[in-house]
Amino acid sequence: MKIRLLTGLLTLLMPAMVMAGEYDLTVDRVKIDTGDFVKEGIGYNGASPGPVMRFKEGENVRINVTNNLDEMTSIHWHGLILPFNQDGVPGISFPGIKPGETFTYEFPIQQAGTYWFHSHSGFQEPDGAYGAIVIEPEGREPFRYDREYVVQLTDKHPHSGDRIMRNLKMMPDYYNREQQTVGEFFSDVSKNGLMNTVSDRMAWGGMRMMKADVEDIHGFTGLINGKGPSQNWTGIFEPGERIRLRFINSSAMTYFDIRIPGLDMTVVQADGNNVQPVSVDEFRIGVAETYDVIVRPKDEQAYTIFAESMGRSGYARATLAPEEGMEAAVPQLREAARLTMADMGGMPGMDHGSMAGMDHGNMDMGSSEGVSGMDHSNMGSMDHSNMKGMDHSNMKGMDHSDMSGMDHGSMAMGKGGPSDPFYAKGSGLVPTAANGGKFLSYADLKAQDPLYEDREPTREIELRLTGNMERYTWSINGVKYEDADPIRLKYGERVRFKFVNETMMTHPMHLHGMWSILDVGADQWNPIKHTVSVQPGTTVYMETEVDAPGQWAFHCHLSYHAAAGMFRKVIVEGGPESTQAKTDVIAKDGGEV
Repeated sequence: MKIRLLTGLLTLLMPAMVMAGEYDLTVDRVKIDTGDFVKEGIGYNGASPGPVMRFKEGENVRINVTNNLDEMTSIHWHGLILPFNQDGVPGISFPGIKPGETFTYEFPIQQAGTYWFHSHSGFQEPDGAYGAIVIEPEGREPFRYDREYVVQLTDKHPHSGDRIMRNLKMMPDYYNREQQTVGEFFSDVSKNGLMNTVSDRMAWGGMRMMKADVEDIHGFTGLINGKGPSQNWTGIFEPGERIRLRFINSSAMTYFDIRIPGLDMTVVQADGNNVQPVSVDEFRIGVAETYDVIVRPKDEQAYTIFAESMGRSGYARATLAPEEGMEAAVPQLREAARLTMADMGGMPGMDHGSMAGMDHGNMDMGSSEGVSGMDHSNMGSMDHSNMKGMDHSNMKGMDHSDMSGMDHGSMAMGKGGPSDPFYAKGSGLVPTAANGGKFLSYADLKAQDPLYEDREPTREIELRLTGNMERYTWSINGVKYEDADPIRLKYGERVRFKFVNETMMTHPMHLHGMWSILDVGADQWNPIKHTVSVQPGTTVYMETEVDAPGQWAFHCHLSYHAAAGMFRKVIVEGGPESTQAKTDVIAKDGGEV
């Protein structure tokens, strides 16, 4: 059993440690050129993305951050296990960094792998305040490679984050460019018949919902390492080399499907943790996730790294080549994704039995969320999520399995086609590889080495992912962040979180400060992650060893969902006494989240 030293104990030892690395970062106004447009944004050391920060496992780092903006800022070290007061979330971990001020982060490096950093203030992250972290392990890697590249993705939009949020609040489909057309109606008639198609349209229209609500934001340019498709970032290789590609999704809102036509990819790491190698043709990377893959181009030719948005509204593109200037064909975007009735699994009367994961029983909820002992099998009285303007309080007892006589079998409700245990059966979002080959599933991920002893959780906490698309409000258990009590955990316990997605959006849930053990049914070999995607109409489980005292953030990593309320404070009670006094100070300081 390999268990990393507890963060609380390291906090006590830090004053006696010798710092092994010191780094300087400035937070600046910068120009961002995507090849499609140029805009003002925020970056680090004069650029966006910021520099690739390289650490070594076992060292202790000091990072001096100087705020050159005329507003508060912060840096969160995404996925790093560190003392809570170094986590960089204003109002939870520390007050923030004032204009003109230099704040020094100091923390031990307890892990290896691929991570990233970004601002946790306002919409500075989607405006360009992000960068990559690469941590070398103390020992040897369990896989070989000759060369490596960071491949950092983002969805750069011409509008600022503040403007995007205002527009979404004014009109939630403001940026939706993939709405259904008359041509698509006639295409559906030819495939499904007139009556089924008309019934389908009436059902969706009656609920004020759209099949095209896959992505909130269209009109972005996909960037790889700060370069748009026309600028074509290029990584050089020698034929026969094994190349490690460190994929990081730093997008505000966009999931990407990654493929490199002509090359197989071997996934060796997920969210910085080694996994048993999986050979795939394509994989989906959620917002804030990282995946490391090994490729081995044997021919002296160029290969396109193609990152296509999950909703097919845009893409990022880069190249692997033996020399600069070489290019390969860029694939066409595939047909726009469409939601199905299966993605409405969060509505009352829908069959939750088809959701990802297993219902491991009704354990003591124990959360200050007020969900202890609740029977969630009948949720007819709650205001359900993402159902544009629909008053679900008037729908109690409705049988949604009968939607105006619709033939759900003709609408991808589970007959034939691909399946994935982490998607609702018949979901319109189930991924398929462009070449018909292997598409990575969470179910394929197995830990290379267990990080924790496999033990039973002490309790279960249910977190329902909720919202209202018409008002563009997002919440947990129907309560927005500003109205919610913190989630209280006890130092030393093992908590099982049950995510129930009652919306038609995918939510990447990120718990700060502690690892998330994703339940894929592999017991001690379950993968260790820092971000867990929860698909529409599904239930997903993860467990957490509560080994980090202090206050932490827990939120959806879609920038505008977190800002609209899908966010919680987590307080870990107990642990080394010295951390409790610091927690009280932060709680009194308050500040912006």
